[in-house]
Amino acid sequence: MRLRFDVLNARTYPSSMVKENSDVWSVSVLMRREATRGPMARWQPWRWVLNDVISCVPQHGVNPHMLYDNENGQCWIHPSVPVELFRDDAEGYMLNLTTPQPAWFVMWRMEEQSELGQGPMPVPQAVSLSYHDAGRWLDAQETVEQVPAPPGVVRWLRAFTDAHYVPEPKRRQRPQSFQSLQDRFGNPVRISAGVVGRHHGGSGEGA
Repeated sequence: MRLRFDVLNARTYPSSMVKENSDVWSVSVLMRREATRGPMARWQPWRWVLNDVISCVPQHGVNPHMLYDNENGQCWIHPSVPVELFRDDAEGYMLNLTTPQPAWFVMWRMEEQSELGQGPMPVPQAVSLSYHDAGRWLDAQETVEQVPAPPGVVRWLRAFTDAHYVPEPKRRQRPQSFQSLQDRFGNPVRISAGVVGRHHGGSGEGA
């Protein structure tokens, strides 16, 4: 089926599909059910994993649907998931861009009563390009997976980040000469006429 071929090879779509002048990108999320291997297969014969994140096109439709079901597993596509870039999260995008492989981050949940009528199904809840988003989701004990972002997406993200990312200024360390002096007991000391000693109240000893 040609549509299936196009969907599963969506990373070959022309670069003209990249929304360079927009802060929102519509994507489709592919979830794959695969056989579980090793000791875990005894009590869990299969598992769901993130397969890919691709640019959404009209051929994907608007509702989740199955792409294939065979001896190798199942694959479902969830179209029209918006990915929006926010100026106040530019640092999160920069952290993503400075990794060896910038990635899409997908947070998804298993829904026991899925509207798809297939029993428990994985449903993507959010997609982001921000390291901060991924960190918050993980802190909340959510399921988060990642897949590499294609070059067109990386260019789009870099252009946005370059325009809005402002590094936080480094706090200047207070010079040592301005720090209060203390003796070995933690008491303040004073300096006068080349003599360093503890500061005592009252007058000194008489001559």
